[in-house]
Amino acid sequence: MSHSQPLPLKRQGEHLSDDGASAIKPSRLKIAIPSEDSDKKNANKRLKDVEICVPIVYGTIAFYLGRKASESQSHKWTVYVRGASNEDLGVVIKRVVFQLHPSFNNPTRVVESPPFELSESGWGEFEIAITLYFHSDVCEKQLDLYHHLKLYPEDESGPQSTKKPVVVESYNEIVFPEPSDGFLARIQNHPAVNVPRLPAGLNLPSPVPIDTMNDKERGDTKDHSLSQWFLNFSEADELLKLAAARQQVQAHIVKLRRQLSLVEGLPQLSKPPSGYEL
Repeated sequence: MSHSQPLPLKRQGEHLSDDGASAIKPSRLKIAIPSEDSDKKNANKRLKDVEICVPIVYGTIAFYLGRKASESQSHKWTVYVRGASNEDLGVVIKRVVFQLHPSFNNPTRVVESPPFELSESGWGEFEIAITLYFHSDVCEKQLDLYHHLKLYPEDESGPQSTKKPVVVESYNEIVFPEPSDGFLARIQNHPAVNVPRLPAGLNLPSPVPIDTMNDKERGDTKDHSLSQWFLNFSEADELLKLAAARQQVQAHIVKLRRQLSLVEGLPQLSKPPSGYEL
């Protein structure tokens, strides 16, 4: 494992999703990862003014065991790191280390290939440290994430369902500045990676053909057994949420203006008189 300085990640605030699952509010926070260290071991040319973006989602899904529950094992849960659109992250991530609570046997779990996940059972909630290690042509630094395992829903009235899990997910974008030309050639046609418009006149090596293995062998999570519970972090979904939020803000502004006019004793006007600006 690399002993370079880990890069911390700010945790995001929680909110309740529409279907009642506990979720982390989607965030477009970009995490810039310096990649200078890899220059020492990588002879490939660095591409100035180019950034590669990898959208990821990390989280947990927890099921209550119901009648099968015991004092020491009340829930079965899975912690994972997946592509935001369920694409294979193995093209960028080499391995993931999950650090569980010390009470677990072998609390440091290393997953060497996608899908990057592990399942366990227990009774308590705790913070899971998730460390991402990247391929050598991507970045020599590791990235540390932190996720709080949640077993119980926000609304605790009534018995907990065994069919509807508690889902908590975080969305983030990992940004790799000035990638090597070899790295870009290897991933520029891969669906898990967002490659921006490249500067004019930039000469690149020929793209490396994407592996033709089937989705499960590539670590794709589109057909994952838990995929029905994954939250949607697509750009279209985000645009709809932004549009709805904008409408709410505009409606609130209109309401405040009306209240202000009443307080000031001014009549409601369909059009502002000359010389006035609203």
